[in-house]
Amino acid sequence: IRTKLGMHDLCKVFRNVFVVQSTFQCQIRGMHTLIRDRDITTPDFVFYSDRLIRLVVEHGLGHLPFTEKQIITPTGSVYTGVDFCKKLCGVSIVRSGESMENALRACCKGIKIGKILIHRVGDNGQQLIYHKLPMDIDERHVLLLDPVLGTGNSANQAIDLLRRKGVAEERIIFLTLISGTRRDSMCVYAISEVEACNVRDRYR
Repeated sequence: IRTKLGMHDLCKVFRNVFVVQSTFQCQIRGMHTLIRDRDITTPDFVFYSDRLIRLVVEHGLGHLPFTEKQIITPTGSVYTGVDFCKKLCGVSIVRSGESMENALRACCKGIKIGKILIHRVGDNGQQLIYHKLPMDIDERHVLLLDPVLGTGNSANQAIDLLRRKGVAEERIIFLTLISGTRRDSMCVYAISEVEACNVRDRYR
């Protein structure tokens, strides 16, 4: 385990960790450079953070199951495509996770979004303060939202709550914007079947 924690590319180690890959990788690196600059203005920080968050959300949606569907085009032709996953909801870890909600709503019209509030006590302690989730969450695929994966404790506790509510691990996709290599692995080792997607800057 210690050897794996020290590896740079965890995508080669863990089958359920996905980093957004883009043909315009310099765009992602450029946006990371901007939002990490201590001199960036607040409007610019919000603008470029939202762009990165949208990429993460779109990437996460691509990991949902699809079913084949045929439709008739305006020209009368038959087009074979796919139908989106119907049972879906978002769950944000308050408060930072709420910054990802607008991007999710922009991609999924009318999506239900739940809340989980976890109070951090030190580096390892945490306390579940509040949660409000869809009544039928055990029947849904869940996009768990938290833009920064710090210690991984809050994410693990949120995922544990979802499991206790009846959500299968393979139906949970954890979306995060920035995370450290060791923090990724802490979360992945604790939750073996949950998919994790982010746009971590691979040039760091």
